[in-house]
Amino acid sequence: MTHYDLLIRNGTAVTPAGPLAADLAVADGQIVALAPELAGSATEELDACGLHLLPGLIDAHVHFNEPGRADWEGWATGAAALAAGGGTLAFEMPLNASPPTLDGPSFDLKRQAAEAQSCVDFALWGGLVPGDRDRLDELAARGVIGFKAFLSQSGTADFPAADDLTLVEGMARAARLGRIVAVHAESDALTSALTRRAVAAGRLGVRDYLASRPVLAELEAVQRAILFAAETGCRLHLVHLSSGRAVALAVEARARGVDVSCETCPHYLVFTEEDVERIGAAAKCAPPIRSGAEQAQLWAHLAAGAIDIVASDHSPAPASMKGPTPTGFFGIWGGIAGVQSTLALLLSEGYHGRGLDLGRIVAVTAGRVAERFGLAGRKGVLLPGADADIAIVDLGARWELRRDDLRDRHRLSPYVGRSLRGRVVRTIRRGQTIAREGEPVPGAGGRLITPL
Repeated sequence: MTHYDLLIRNGTAVTPAGPLAADLAVADGQIVALAPELAGSATEELDACGLHLLPGLIDAHVHFNEPGRADWEGWATGAAALAAGGGTLAFEMPLNASPPTLDGPSFDLKRQAAEAQSCVDFALWGGLVPGDRDRLDELAARGVIGFKAFLSQSGTADFPAADDLTLVEGMARAARLGRIVAVHAESDALTSALTRRAVAAGRLGVRDYLASRPVLAELEAVQRAILFAAETGCRLHLVHLSSGRAVALAVEARARGVDVSCETCPHYLVFTEEDVERIGAAAKCAPPIRSGAEQAQLWAHLAAGAIDIVASDHSPAPASMKGPTPTGFFGIWGGIAGVQSTLALLLSEGYHGRGLDLGRIVAVTAGRVAERFGLAGRKGVLLPGADADIAIVDLGARWELRRDDLRDRHRLSPYVGRSLRGRVVRTIRRGQTIAREGEPVPGAGGRLITPL
């Protein structure tokens, strides 16, 4: 009789071919069988009757800020929060750690911190900043998932914005290295000038901040990044797009043959400008949250398949950095803590609220992420041969997110108090349970994941 390490019976697996009522068997960390009424025994057997099995969420955009700024988050707490929300793999951004991930030694330091503390698997972004073009090779050799550039100020002095020459030459080098370039697309010329004008005039409120980072600034930077990618042959990933018009630019570029993908975040899908006024500092981010009309366009693009990835852009900070400042709302740290909530929000607002297909949700949180970043066949899909990364979900569960439910370091989420429908009951990474009913299961064991 066949014996497995883990056998999940009676669940509904969301596969590339659609939902399948089946048992799922795991051996040596991989899915080895997926079919109704599998014969055999297992060291561990779970009954998933009435539950759905989704590929473990891949969060392509997180800031865990370690080494150097673990008081902002840290691998242990950030990974635990992601696991509690159904995540099994995080792509960690190069800035906010100290030192930032700009060369081989800084990559090694971050890898060591993650291997020691992370319960989820991880990939590491490298930085693309002025003066580091020749260090991209050593980062690629170590296995970076790609390179990140800012077209506006990043918020940390040791990760400066990329000027046009840095960006175009870095893209050309990345293309030769076979790595993608991720771009924070906001025009520094526009956002910096508008910020200086508002602060000088004493206009320091929420609406003043929102006006200082208009959609136009995003559109200009998106167009510039697309132009440079087309000229250099670089694969481009546009992170955290906040407006439907920016997504439309990416769609048009793809139609012309430019290799570009785009990402949005849950906060752009569930909040509007009025919510930022109501919530305050916990909802400040850059690009900022937009109007209801822009939000509606994002949902339409998501349903149509134009948005490739939904990622949290989890960018936490201590409460002291979210408090009152001499420059009002402008001086508050601009980052949203949401790594635990992505899947629950998409199920609540997308699947239940708008009839978004489960296959689309799985694509933007797992399958398409794996495809775009060279992990296809290993991650992001429930099929034999893939890693056994699984989120077991009760689609019908109704609940309210409480601060005590959160597992990140500071628990300053703008989603606290929100009514949700659809809850992760267990998260499994390579066959091992890493979270159960929102509680982390002790143990680390996360591995570095590199593109093929």
